[in-house]
Amino acid sequence: MVNMSQVLVNIRMDEDLKKSMEKICQTLGMNMTTAFTIFAKKMTREKRIPFEVSIDPFYKDNNIAAIDEAVRQIERGRVVIKTLEELEAMEHE
Repeated sequence: MVNMSQVLVNIRMDEDLKKSMEKICQTLGMNMTTAFTIFAKKMTREKRIPFEVSIDPFYKDNNIAAIDEAVRQIERGRVVIKTLEELEAMEHE
């Protein structure tokens, strides 16, 4: 058996995320240290993040620009408020 020295790794994360991960790890019969070790071994072996990492397409530049413009219009009071019934009535005119 090879004696491997251990090191302490500190990770900061949202408290709710940590609690959720702990519950899942417990269900799988492991702790978070084991889960992170599995991740590290797989990443080292494959030389990549072992799952797809992508950006939510919602955050494209044109969507953010549209949201920013909507906020500016709201801030200037350039909004019209209608009920669902009023909008449906307008559709049938």
